[in-house]
Amino acid sequence: MLVKDYMTRHPLMAEPTMSIVEAQRYMGENHIRHLPVVGDGKRLLGLVTRQTLLVDPARLGSLDIWDITRYLSGLRVTDVMVKAEHVVSITPDTTVEEAARIMVEHKVGCLPVLDDGAVVGIITEMDLLRLLMEMMATREHGVRVTIRMPNVRGELARLVSAIAAQGWGIPACGGLVNPRNPQQWDAVVKIHDATREEVVAALSRVEGQQIIDVREV
Repeated sequence: MLVKDYMTRHPLMAEPTMSIVEAQRYMGENHIRHLPVVGDGKRLLGLVTRQTLLVDPARLGSLDIWDITRYLSGLRVTDVMVKAEHVVSITPDTTVEEAARIMVEHKVGCLPVLDDGAVVGIITEMDLLRLLMEMMATREHGVRVTIRMPNVRGELARLVSAIAAQGWGIPACGGLVNPRNPQQWDAVVKIHDATREEVVAALSRVEGQQIIDVREV
């Protein structure tokens, strides 16, 4: 899965001369939290977020209401944006898991997607959460079961074989190493065409594996 397939294409963008008042209104009306600032050819100049639009109260402490109004109306996005050289960005062919790693490591909520320096899209933390939701088939009814197994080769194949032997479908499957015990691996599987009781009965017979959680969703 690549970023180009899950990013927001042709995102809303701003010119550097846009006032911060207009930028706040623009972002609020369109329910967005990140606004790339671009120049000619959609070249990335910077990034405006809701946080960067917050004006430091210390800068306003000595001003009266009229001076504050004039001060705010005179600010442009170029005055408050994160400059391009400090914006973390990716390319369309970046994998979605690499995009997630970059966002976590840099503690950012979005990544502009650049092709030869031009903004072609943006991917946000909400896009990645939406992708996780789709990967786990959240909208489909089924039995969701978490199985703990030894972290060795072949264990997942044994689980899948046990499910296939019952003729059940698997719309979603994922897993990770148990954070409390790296010798164990937890698999989360969603199963079609079975009841909770049937799933428990069948998977309880897989030797060496333990059902941690099971529910109909």
